[in-house]
Amino acid sequence: MNLRRQIAATVALVSFLVAITVGLLVHRASVAQHVEQARKSAENALDSVLTGYARNGELVGWKADTDDVELPSELRRLAERGRRGSLLGPSRDGTAMWAAAGIGTGLPPAQVISVRVDYADDEQAIAQLDRTILISATLSVAVTVLAGVFAADRISSRLRTAARSARSIAQGDLTARIGSLGRPRDEVAELAAAVDSMSAVLSSKLANEQRFTADVAHELRTPLTGLLTAAELLPPGRPTELVQGRVRVLCSLTEDLLEVSRLDAGADRLELSVVPLGSVVARMVAAAGAPTELLVDTDAEVTTDVRRLDRIVSNLVANAHRHGGAPVLVRVDGATLTVRDHGPGFPEAVLSEGPQRFRTGARERGHGHGLGLTIAQGHAEALGITLRLRNDPAGGAVAELRLPTG
Repeated sequence: MNLRRQIAATVALVSFLVAITVGLLVHRASVAQHVEQARKSAENALDSVLTGYARNGELVGWKADTDDVELPSELRRLAERGRRGSLLGPSRDGTAMWAAAGIGTGLPPAQVISVRVDYADDEQAIAQLDRTILISATLSVAVTVLAGVFAADRISSRLRTAARSARSIAQGDLTARIGSLGRPRDEVAELAAAVDSMSAVLSSKLANEQRFTADVAHELRTPLTGLLTAAELLPPGRPTELVQGRVRVLCSLTEDLLEVSRLDAGADRLELSVVPLGSVVARMVAAAGAPTELLVDTDAEVTTDVRRLDRIVSNLVANAHRHGGAPVLVRVDGATLTVRDHGPGFPEAVLSEGPQRFRTGARERGHGHGLGLTIAQGHAEALGITLRLRNDPAGGAVAELRLPTG
């Protein structure tokens, strides 16, 4: 149940309980008032009948009788003990208020005199009041529920707006803002302001981080190029090979960092063209140099940026060779490109969170720097296509691209 329904249900339940409670209280108070009035009338009538009977020995009015067979047994026993009392009970004409007293000096008294006052009018009045209470309570609950639904809908709408903006921020759009959600400075407005402030801080920190990465990579590029040139002049030998290999790794890392920075900044423009996917991928796989199997089921012409596609394919193939197991298979089926290896597969963190910079999931410390998949994903996003990562049930990691045709 969403928040809107929860608020509406809570308002409806509280309104119903309040209406029932007030209705019962009013009903009980009304019944008590009518019973008390009827009791006083019956007792006054009994006094009048007893006074007249003492004067002339006759029972006059108020449906008075001696030893009435309809007199409630409880009230009869009370009168036979020499006491007076009244009781609401049944009679031949409907519900009535009975009053009775014994006459005579002995116990039990010689006779029990009773009077009864009709209670039908009081019952009708109570029934009419109950109907009025029911109608009023129903209208009150309906109005309250409608007001609650309106208030809940307004709150829910504002929260949905905030949630949409928060999801956009979570997906990487740090320019998204919730903005004003109404004039009152309530909790929802405070939440929106806090999320906007958080987004602005994150955007600023991310921009500073990207700028710092780009600056560091740019500053390292020149001395590393000179260092690589100097390493090439060293005398042949195993130490020279080690130095040259490490310098090449540093140069490759620097170039990857620069490419990531350009992707973050969106500096490179797309150069789209229509090309046959199978032929283009075949050249890319051949240029990669690593032993890779290529299978072209059906070729199709796709609209893409060849340079960016080359970076995606080369990084996926390199990642498969570095972290997976042979054989590495590249398959083209129409406009779908799949790269599969036969290694342990992608780590769960990569499948659930996506590629992360400087996180390879490899157990060996320092085995790769985690930028290959990040660059491939960045170029795929720039091309507007989805890079899907999964593990094959038979084993191995699978990276799949679906490109637009024509």
